[in-house]
Amino acid sequence: MALRSLRAYAACGESNYELLPFLSVKLPSIICRYLSNALSSWWVVDQQGHTDFIAAGGPNHFSWNVIRSEADELLFRHAAHSGAKTFEAVKVNSVTFTPSPTLDTGPGRPVSASYTQKSDGATGVVGFKYIIDASGRAGLLNTKYLKNRKYNQGPKNVAVWAYWKATGKYGEGTPRENSPYFEALTGSGWAWFIPLHDGTHSVGVVMDQGMMSQKKAVSELSTNARYLSWLKLAPRLNGYLTGGKMVADLKTASDFSYDSSSYAFPYARVAGDAGCFIDPFFSSGVHLAITGGLSAATTICAAIRGDCDEVAAARWHSTKVKEGYSHWLVIVLSAYKQMSNQAEPVLSDVGEDNFVRAFNFFKPTEFSHTLNFVHKAFDRKIGGDLTSEEEEKIYEDIRKTQSQNMSNIESFTMDIIDGRLPRLLRGKLGLESVAGMDEDTKHCPTATQQH
Repeated sequence: MALRSLRAYAACGESNYELLPFLSVKLPSIICRYLSNALSSWWVVDQQGHTDFIAAGGPNHFSWNVIRSEADELLFRHAAHSGAKTFEAVKVNSVTFTPSPTLDTGPGRPVSASYTQKSDGATGVVGFKYIIDASGRAGLLNTKYLKNRKYNQGPKNVAVWAYWKATGKYGEGTPRENSPYFEALTGSGWAWFIPLHDGTHSVGVVMDQGMMSQKKAVSELSTNARYLSWLKLAPRLNGYLTGGKMVADLKTASDFSYDSSSYAFPYARVAGDAGCFIDPFFSSGVHLAITGGLSAATTICAAIRGDCDEVAAARWHSTKVKEGYSHWLVIVLSAYKQMSNQAEPVLSDVGEDNFVRAFNFFKPTEFSHTLNFVHKAFDRKIGGDLTSEEEEKIYEDIRKTQSQNMSNIESFTMDIIDGRLPRLLRGKLGLESVAGMDEDTKHCPTATQQH
């Protein structure tokens, strides 16, 4: 599932995401149910917990439920069409660095990478001036050279899911039809019900690894039977499965959150899961990856154009990625605390049955309330998954965050880091000091404006 910010990023990069409606389901909204008597979500939340993308930005403000492999393929082909030299079925094995007397950060200056072609085992070396590591969870720079990846002590979850046909639909016959639906299990995790392009639904359960192991140990049920029993802990979601049928075997995956102490050094950037990963409850992964990619391109162009030196450009990117990660980590951990503490008002004031005010804390105009929200969410009386040191790190990162509205391109262009704003003009991509930023250069033209 893609957050609606992806449409703005796609327009900014002139990628061919206009084809995605033919490969995916348009999402008019998202529904989240954290408690048995409360619904909530983010962006625009009404009294029924409905996240209405359309109301927030008009009839073309929908998002997509993309098939990830097809979406990645479109981006890859678009890069080649735009002039990038692309290689398929190639694995990068190592990076070569040269000492640089002018650089005192990182392992040196990266100059080349060795690779192996998976088809025939042929090897080779490719040289470069800059490297952007977008190698996914395996990582390369952060795991092999910087060695600064750290797994968080927060949720360590396992997901179990299958694909279903002939199920019901959320909001069938209403403007909310085909909205993805997420529901908290009774004190043990959450479940999803997501429509796909071929008429099937992805239906899954996410639980803490330890809790899932305990349930397995005391149960004599088969794997499929356990999965079906867990879905019953989300009664509203389970109701949509009446008359439905599983059409594929169960799949499992672990979702352990991690981050890194830095995401860049001179002539190198790290983007997406190669640097950090958060539990996918809010579908923030693609958003963070695309944001990281745009930041990498912006800061590299800034260094090439002389907007700032290499060290400053790398620091800007690293800070930008940290801010985005901290923002979503707070939301995700707070949501989990609410789901595992049904009687405690973690995400709402006492007596409220929705989270409108809680999520308003993340708007720029309500930023002063953010720390109160965070302290409330991580109150030791409710129970803590993080150490005091980790909590304080999150608080400090949030204090430094200048842009809390993560839903569109505006949030990227207005994020002041080290006195610099991104200049998102095609042909002039880079960084500019706040004093030198013209109002006309703060926004990336959309495809419509450009053509």
